[in-house]
Amino acid sequence: MSLKPRVPDFFRTIAFRLTLWYAGIFSISSCVAFGLFYFLATQTIQDQIDQELMDKAGYFRTAIQRNGIVGAQNLAVIEAQAAGEKSIFFRLLYPTGEVFASSHMSYWKDVFIDHDIIDRLMKKRAPLLRTAQVTGHDQKARIMYTFVARNVILQTGIAMTSHSRFIKAFKTVFGVSMAFIVMFSAISGFFLSGKALSGVEAMTRTANRITGHNLDERVPQSGSGDELDHLAITINRMLGRIADLIKSIREMSDNIAHDLKSPLTRIRGFAEMSLLQEDQEGMEGYRTMAANTIEESDRLLDMINTMLVISRAEAGEGEFDFQFLDLTAMITEACELFVPLAEDRGICLTCDVQAAVAVEADSRMLQRAFSNLLDNALKYTPEGGKVTVSVSAGQKDACICVADTGPGIAPDSQEKIFERFYRTESSRTSAGTGLGLSLARTIARQHKGEVSVESRPGQGAVFTMRLPFQITNS
Repeated sequence: MSLKPRVPDFFRTIAFRLTLWYAGIFSISSCVAFGLFYFLATQTIQDQIDQELMDKAGYFRTAIQRNGIVGAQNLAVIEAQAAGEKSIFFRLLYPTGEVFASSHMSYWKDVFIDHDIIDRLMKKRAPLLRTAQVTGHDQKARIMYTFVARNVILQTGIAMTSHSRFIKAFKTVFGVSMAFIVMFSAISGFFLSGKALSGVEAMTRTANRITGHNLDERVPQSGSGDELDHLAITINRMLGRIADLIKSIREMSDNIAHDLKSPLTRIRGFAEMSLLQEDQEGMEGYRTMAANTIEESDRLLDMINTMLVISRAEAGEGEFDFQFLDLTAMITEACELFVPLAEDRGICLTCDVQAAVAVEADSRMLQRAFSNLLDNALKYTPEGGKVTVSVSAGQKDACICVADTGPGIAPDSQEKIFERFYRTESSRTSAGTGLGLSLARTIARQHKGEVSVESRPGQGAVFTMRLPFQITNS
């Protein structure tokens, strides 16, 4: 099965979709702009025609006032001839709709008299206008009905030639412009989307170059501070953490292999020695081998169980039973248990408790964590040295301090000693698995606390465990 990433179909790419969005939004915006312009332009032309019709009606009112109906008839003929018989017409009507005078109507013969409008005009006594299609001709006319005298209605219409020319020109301009706009927006959208996604392509190329043996690659950063730049920074941080994790896993694997190799080698050695012994000593040899095998197996099981406790706790799956615990009593009892061991090694172990402190904790786990700290201090303190345990109550937490007069810890190793299986060069000759301090910190963090160390080479070390507390009144 090929691991080479499949190149996506162009029509499924983000660049194509962004291009469609650019072209679509730009085209819709242009259509809205054209529509608004069309509405305003046609409305302006119509208003001009309506105003011209109102002016013509005013002329007829004046002619009737001065010269009567005859004057209005003569004015209709003169106005039609002056403007052109195909451009304008006039009809003078009685309120019944009967025509008693008009201009030459051969071109306008199919324009009928709308009796519904006349009825409305009789009620409103205000000019009424409508747009009608001229039958047999590819144009429209704007027609007005209005009173020009008490019982005289003027029906006049103007051919909307300018309006028709504008619409024809607008359609041509609109078609050409929209074709250009769509092409321009598509090309611009493709260019802009490619520009915007160039960082994504760089990230993809970098991701394709990264393998299990090449984790030093990093996504290039533009320095623009935009979203893609922040994404690149985040990916680079993630790659750094992955590289550190893989390095840690490799080191842990090496340490596990080393720590498993020694007891397994000893078990194998015991078995070989038993096979080489004489028959009369065979049973006793087998017993010794079995005892040594059990001892080494217990060490392996303890190491494996400790690893499981740490892993489950870090994954949030640890089985902790939190109850209120008298911390000072627990520390005092633990110190008493370690006194014989300290005396055997010629070490002075003292326990200084200032006040009774209670914490909400898993007593079994907390005892294990404190025992690891104390055992670690006794292990690396030379004969004649001193180990001091103290418990104090601060403002927010209780502090358990384990101070020793051992060789101390180098500054560059003070955080590493809490990593699983990490052991300094000076401690590799001592028995241990390198899990005790890691377990102590893990347990403290599960109690919402922390374990830290302060040390200088040659001046001993002070390990501090901080835990949330409650002061008791004992």
